[in-house]
Amino acid sequence: FDGVHRGHRLVLDRLSAAARARDMRAILVTFHAHPLAVLNPAAAPPLLSVGDERLEALAATGVDHVAVVPFTRTLAGYEADQFVRHVLIERFAMRELFVGHDHGFGRGRSGDAAFLERLGRDFGFGVHVVPPVDGRDGRPVSSTAIRRAIAGGDLVRAADGLGRPYSVAGVVVPGDARGSELGYRTLNLGEPATGKLLPPDGVYAIRADTPRGRFGGMMNLGGRPTFGDERRTLEAHLFGASGDFYGCRVRFDFLTRIRGVRRFSGREELMAQLARDEEAARLVVARHQAGL
Repeated sequence: FDGVHRGHRLVLDRLSAAARARDMRAILVTFHAHPLAVLNPAAAPPLLSVGDERLEALAATGVDHVAVVPFTRTLAGYEADQFVRHVLIERFAMRELFVGHDHGFGRGRSGDAAFLERLGRDFGFGVHVVPPVDGRDGRPVSSTAIRRAIAGGDLVRAADGLGRPYSVAGVVVPGDARGSELGYRTLNLGEPATGKLLPPDGVYAIRADTPRGRFGGMMNLGGRPTFGDERRTLEAHLFGASGDFYGCRVRFDFLTRIRGVRRFSGREELMAQLARDEEAARLVVARHQAGL
């Protein structure tokens, strides 16, 4: 359920609707960490949602409970029928099972839809296979496709698959106050949790959710070569925001990449570019607010 994309949400919507109709509880069973991070760390993909991001997205769905099962090598050795018996039935008293069309679990991913339907007949639970959700390109939405789009800077395709803009969340930490000196007070986000996938470096129009409300803004992702600082950081200026945000958890939604990171000759050239960046970002934010 990395990213909690539109395909995931269709599964959860059908699960929740069936639970309400039967006066049952809707329980999502998921794992931490990503299975490849345990079985083959070198092949583990960067993640769309890290830390609390996935749980925050799941909180907006209709499920009653989320069970995060630690993924271990012992669990990876379970045959599919063992997982169903010992985890889903004995631990969670499962009566109905909803899975995605390409779902597979158990050793060697042997627990596909056909196998689960046979187990359902043996153990007395219903199995519901939810069809794929297609993106605007006609291809099924998947976490893999969304990761590929983000890595390539295709935020439109990523947002289409997710059903919302791609985002990064974290806690605001002190910076070096250069933004304030340039007339653009900024919020510096602490380093995202390990494994978070970020789009290419650049300046982005963003939407920010903060304890003080939602703001439009612009954000620099990457280094600050004009000042000789090559560290990859997240530094955002929020339009109309004031006050102290230190220690607050905020979420930045990537709307559009305005330009790449570049070195400027000095303060005047940088300030002129920041004014152009602000103008471009405000137009993007206004279009998103208008639903365009």
